[in-house]
Amino acid sequence: MTDPVRVLYVDDDPALARLVQKRLERQGFVVEHSGDIADGLTRVDAQTFDVVVLDHYLASGTGLDMLAALKKRPAAPPVVYVTGSSEATVAVEALKAGAADYVLKSVGDEFFVLLSSAIDQSIEKARLQREKENAEKEVRDARDRAVILLAEVNHRVANSLALVAALVRMQTSAVSEPKAKDALAETQARISAIAGLHRRLYTSDDVTMVDLDAYISTLIAELDTSMKAAGHASRIRADLEPLTVPTDKAVSIGMIVTELVTNAYKYAYPGDAEGEVRVYIRRAGDDSAILRVEDDGIGWNGEGQPKGTGLGSRIVKAMATSLNTSIVYGDGIGGTRLTMDLPIGRPVQH
Repeated sequence: MTDPVRVLYVDDDPALARLVQKRLERQGFVVEHSGDIADGLTRVDAQTFDVVVLDHYLASGTGLDMLAALKKRPAAPPVVYVTGSSEATVAVEALKAGAADYVLKSVGDEFFVLLSSAIDQSIEKARLQREKENAEKEVRDARDRAVILLAEVNHRVANSLALVAALVRMQTSAVSEPKAKDALAETQARISAIAGLHRRLYTSDDVTMVDLDAYISTLIAELDTSMKAAGHASRIRADLEPLTVPTDKAVSIGMIVTELVTNAYKYAYPGDAEGEVRVYIRRAGDDSAILRVEDDGIGWNGEGQPKGTGLGSRIVKAMATSLNTSIVYGDGIGGTRLTMDLPIGRPVQH
C-alpha cells in the first residue's frame, strides 16, 4: 500500500474548488483547499503536499506571485498551473517561472481528466528530478573524496621520494670515487624531479594538469643548488612562458629538463670555467610548445659518443618517445643547443 497523493488546490472560487475536491477525491487524492496566496503558503510551510494546483486569478494577486514565492522555498512541491482557456500565454509564462505543468480551466469532464493526468505527471517529473539531483550529488561527493585521497597519495609519495633523495644524498657524501658520486648525484636529481611534481599535485585543485612554468622553475632552482654543491660553477637562466599541461606530459618534460641541464652543468664548461645555461619554453601553437636548452660552452652537435655513461641521453630519448617527439641538435658551434617540440594539448579555458 502507498500513501495517497496530497494535493493543495489554491483557488478563490469556492464552488469550483468543492467540485475539483470531490472529483479528485473520487480518484484517491487527498485534497485541501486554500482561497488565497498567504494561506496557501502557510499550508505549504506547515504540511507536506505532493503537488500544488494553482489558479491564475486570485483575489490576493495572481498565481505567478505564489509561484515565485514557492520557488524560493527549498523542496517546494511541484506546481500544476490552471488558467482560462484563452490564456495560453499565461500558461507559458507560468512554465518559465517554474510550474511543472498547466491545464486550461473548464467545467467539463475533460478538465478533470487533464488535471488528474497533470498531477500524476508533475509528481513523477519531480521524483525523477530528485533522483537525478541525488545521483549527481553522489557523483560529486565521490569525486571530491577521490580528489582528497589522490592529494593525500601525492603528498605521501612526495614525502617518500624526498626521503629517498635524502638517503641518496647521504650516500653520495659517503662515497669518494668521483664517478660514483656523480652517478648518485644524478640519481638524486631524477628522484627530486619526480618528487617536485608530486608536491605540486597535492597542492593543486586539478591533479590532472600542472602549471609547467612553475614546476620547471622550481626544478631548475633545485638543480642549480645541487650542481653548485657538487662544485659546478655555471649559472642558469630560465625564460618560461606560463603553460598548463597534462600531468603525465609534465613528468616526461621534467625528466628531460633535468637531464639536459645536468649535462650542461657537467660538460659544457670544463674545469673551473664558468658559463651560462639557458632554458626556454614557449608556446608554438594551440597544442604545442618549444623547449630549448642551450649553453655557450665547448659545443656538441649530437653526433658521436656522449660524455659520461650515456644514461642521461637514453633517458632523454625515452622521455621524448613517450611525448611522441624528438630532439634536434644545433651545429655545436659556439655551444650546445637542443630543441624539442612538445605536444602539450590545447590551453585550458578559465
